[in-house]
Amino acid sequence: MFDSSNQISKYHNDQVNLPKAERDKMRSRRDANRKRLKKGLAKNQKPSPVGCHSQGSYAMWTMVQDANCDFDIDDGVYFEKADLVGRNGGVMTALQVRQMVCDALGTENNFSRSPELLKNCVRVYYKEGHHVDVPAYRRIATEDFLSGETTYEYELASADWKSSDPRAVTRWFTQVNQELSPDPNSNGGQFRRVVRLLKKFARSRPSWKSTMASGFMLTKLAQEEFRPSEGRDDKALRNTMKAISNRLAFNETVNHPILSGETLTNDNDGRPAFIKKCLDENLAHLAVLDDRDCTHKQAMKAWDKVFKSDWFIHQPESGEAVRKASVFGVPTEAVDKRGGGRFA
Repeated sequence: MFDSSNQISKYHNDQVNLPKAERDKMRSRRDANRKRLKKGLAKNQKPSPVGCHSQGSYAMWTMVQDANCDFDIDDGVYFEKADLVGRNGGVMTALQVRQMVCDALGTENNFSRSPELLKNCVRVYYKEGHHVDVPAYRRIATEDFLSGETTYEYELASADWKSSDPRAVTRWFTQVNQELSPDPNSNGGQFRRVVRLLKKFARSRPSWKSTMASGFMLTKLAQEEFRPSEGRDDKALRNTMKAISNRLAFNETVNHPILSGETLTNDNDGRPAFIKKCLDENLAHLAVLDDRDCTHKQAMKAWDKVFKSDWFIHQPESGEAVRKASVFGVPTEAVDKRGGGRFA
């Protein structure tokens, strides 16, 4: 396979991974939102949360750049179940808790667009284009009669209360990245970088947005079918894309990584078939990389087609590959193995 590893690494660092300045800005918004929520709850004489915790792609460090600033932070707010009681002492419903959070976030009334009550969260909008989603959870404590040890279960305020522990998902991802990446302590780890690249691919066409698999679904599929390649993110990405496509040809159900018996897909879900179709169409563009005579220009055009960009074609070769010729005049050695050589 033609070696585009340097170009893929640069693309990831320059065009995919969220810059620190952007993360810092979003963190500032998140922290301000937390203060607003706690202040609003106190003003409305509602229960105080036991904590707020980031979750999803922000917590897993898999957010990707977006030209329209369509970013979101998932920042869960947690309450003790015992505190969530109504005026008459009855247990608050999931809807009542979400409404309580929405009312608290809207107390300052300084948004151009008011916080919105959604099925699984309250959404706070910012004029820059991104938003903060605030799902609400209740914590259920259980004390072991013999040991006296307290364990906790968590439920999300959705259409009803539903078992959910997003922090366990973050721990799962961190462990997977550590176990699967050949370089877990370098530039975030190869598994994490491949997940980001897959998510960038999934966002590359606006027309895909309504039908594309979620970032969480792509992450789970990547975990199942990850194909590591030390020093070669281009090869790891391409081989993982192939493996995901092959997997979806036989099984379109994607299981939740933490919750036993729960799936990320639903009945008559068209997203798995759609992502397979998108993968297959774009893997075909990369077939040229296996050509013995593939040129740097051809390789860059192929990657531009995959990511629907014009970024790669402007990238220079990563160093002139100096090769030794055999007695038959066939190149047998590439000195710059991470450059644009054909045989690395």
